[in-house]
Amino acid sequence: MVDPGALQIVERLQQQGFCALLAGGCVRDGLMGLQPKDWDVATDADPGAVMRLFERTIPVGVKFGVVIVVLEEGQYEVARFRRDGQYLDGRRPGQVEFSGPEADAQRRDFTVNGMFREPVTGELIDYVGGREDIERRLIRAIGDPSQRFAEDYLRMLRAVRFAARFSFEIEAETFAAIRTQAGKIEQISAERIRDELTRILTDGQAARGMQLLLEAGLLEVLLPEVAAMDGVGQPEQFHPEGDVWTHVKLALEKLEDPEPTLAWGTLLHDIGKPPTYEESDRIRFNGHDAVGAKMARGICGRLRMSNDDTERICQLIAHHMRFRHVGEMRAGKLKRFLREEYFPELMELHRVDCLACHAQLDLYDFCRERLAAGEEELRPQRLLTGRDLIEMGFPPGRLFREIFDALEEEQLEGRIVDREQAERFVLGQFGDRRS
Repeated sequence: MVDPGALQIVERLQQQGFCALLAGGCVRDGLMGLQPKDWDVATDADPGAVMRLFERTIPVGVKFGVVIVVLEEGQYEVARFRRDGQYLDGRRPGQVEFSGPEADAQRRDFTVNGMFREPVTGELIDYVGGREDIERRLIRAIGDPSQRFAEDYLRMLRAVRFAARFSFEIEAETFAAIRTQAGKIEQISAERIRDELTRILTDGQAARGMQLLLEAGLLEVLLPEVAAMDGVGQPEQFHPEGDVWTHVKLALEKLEDPEPTLAWGTLLHDIGKPPTYEESDRIRFNGHDAVGAKMARGICGRLRMSNDDTERICQLIAHHMRFRHVGEMRAGKLKRFLREEYFPELMELHRVDCLACHAQLDLYDFCRERLAAGEEELRPQRLLTGRDLIEMGFPPGRLFREIFDALEEEQLEGRIVDREQAERFVLGQFGDRRS
């Protein structure tokens, strides 16, 4: 079924005598029986004509013939058919020549993304063999793959993402071009690389995407700390699955529709193992969690991640080994751990971490049971207020925070359950500090 907004745009353009077709990913997804995320329209109408025909538009790339049309149904990219000139910045052509649909198809990245559909009649317009490559489950560059990648080296990451997401193979000549030009990916901005890697990690089939990056030589360039995990042995009694890289890929496979921070945390949770590897009575990685968190902070900075995302990813890595001790923690310490803001993602990381090796989820289940006790167990209501403390003779100030923290610890430990006990505790511990 064609999106109503996209169909409205096509029909209005056609009514004015223009050619208008659905283009790119929405055509691909429709052929594969998938629900498109975006609906793009290609036309021979110039941006001025498009802006006159629709009340709300955003001229995002008029030089390249691109306008965003805003309807109640959403936002739609409407682009004029074009032939691209030479790419000067590794992202956009220096100039464009407006053309017809066949020339427009030839400038696109991969055959599966180079098709058009006439939505009214349903006719598929395929100048590049995209339908056949979908049937063969292939990601193939249109024309000369080296030239396609030289126009925008980010396309090398896009090839991996599409191959992983759809469980396709990358056509041999296309893959060879990626391997040859892998080092050129450094010419792309950190933000674009970050966003594409995040899509590989969250679109599904992240483990295969990471393995393709490794085989293509891209992982060594972009994330050498991750590539270093390949071939690093682990103690068989704890990791029967194999080396560190095998373990991380298995953990990625177990994730279910993860948030980007959890996906990145899972990928990076063991990057501290290669630099801490040592053999004594067995293979050990002492302190790999702390070392890994420090390394992850460097990676996040390199990829220009937000401060919030960086902090969350580093928290996941720094604390992922704490689960070993949950059964031995004092009640108060355990409850404080369970109520940490990062704990839901940390718990999911622990789950996939376990499933990727020994598959023992006893500590995971233990934490779930404690969480099921309810919010009041983790964050008990205060038994005394600031006014109560003043009436007991305590001067307002920093002492109040100290008293409240001590009271909360006693409540979390289960040693204080009512107001009377709280008053006795405060007077016993802090009574000499009354005014």
